[in-house]
Amino acid sequence: MSARDDSGAESGRNASGSTAHVVLVTGVSRFLGARVATALEADPRIERVIGVDTVPPGTPLGRTEFVRVDIRTPSIAKVIASADVDTVVHLNLVTAPAGPRPKMKELNVIGTMQLLAACQRSPDMRKLVVRSSAAVYGASPRDHAVFSEMDEPVEAPSSGYAKDAVEIEGYVRGLKRRRSDLKVSVLRFASFLGPGVDSPLTRYFRMPVVPTVLGFDPRLQFVHEDDGIEVLRRMIVEDHPGTYNVAGDGVLLLSQALRRAGRPSVPMPAATLSALGDAGRRLPSMSAFSPELLRWLTYGRVVDTARLVKELAWRPKYGSEAAFGEFVQAQGLSRRIPVELFDRLTGGLGNSG
Repeated sequence: MSARDDSGAESGRNASGSTAHVVLVTGVSRFLGARVATALEADPRIERVIGVDTVPPGTPLGRTEFVRVDIRTPSIAKVIASADVDTVVHLNLVTAPAGPRPKMKELNVIGTMQLLAACQRSPDMRKLVVRSSAAVYGASPRDHAVFSEMDEPVEAPSSGYAKDAVEIEGYVRGLKRRRSDLKVSVLRFASFLGPGVDSPLTRYFRMPVVPTVLGFDPRLQFVHEDDGIEVLRRMIVEDHPGTYNVAGDGVLLLSQALRRAGRPSVPMPAATLSALGDAGRRLPSMSAFSPELLRWLTYGRVVDTARLVKELAWRPKYGSEAAFGEFVQAQGLSRRIPVELFDRLTGGLGNSG
């Protein structure tokens, strides 16, 4: 499957000004869903915000109405129909390995299929906003220098969340063909960073000694959590149908990021890091090394955000370097570990950065 863009988005389109009235947010008990719901609560033009998930939120959500429902079941259609939902924001995606791979795929792909079927059947539906990932472009030594939304992946993702994201986008395109009246926005986010983000990537950068792939120094892009929330908010309250890359301006080399974080690095063969990824199924501290993330840490990936900037007449507040700097400051990572500890951990090998 490809990462093509069938959106037909018109660059520079003005927002119609038509505001969502009843918004349903999936994955509201997770960090991103909770923050999006909170942002929507502050908009008086939105009559109701309904958050759905399989577990209750850990913190109060203000005027957001929580409904406990599994989007993999037909019950989600009943929620959408009974509440006259006109806008669905799909954020309930498992982006990091968490248990058996079949369960992750079921949550992502089957859950999305059930949700889209409910959207298709609802006469009140007018807008769908879907969180996707720049991972749909894959990562390979033959990649484009910069991926636009129209580019195909050189090597299509073959595992994990990246593969799921490609399938999800395919099902979204199918919905658009069946319901051409819907306004659909698909957002291909770069890796999230910020004070509140906890992910395999942030855990990777917090390791006292960071393993890297021997012989590679990839170009990386990040999106600050605040900018990601703002893009989602605009897509919900304004009309911007299409597929968009979302990332902070600029890039960082992995070596530059590690120096800014004060993290010593140890170059290792890719096969060794892959073995660490296998161990991650039993050791959560090693869960950073999924196959798709390992490829990203080898070859990197850079996306073009010109379409988003032109469409919204807006630029992210944080570039990739600034987003990483905010993460480093919040985590207190700029303090370097003592040389003696580094030598003890690495046996005197590696590069202290």
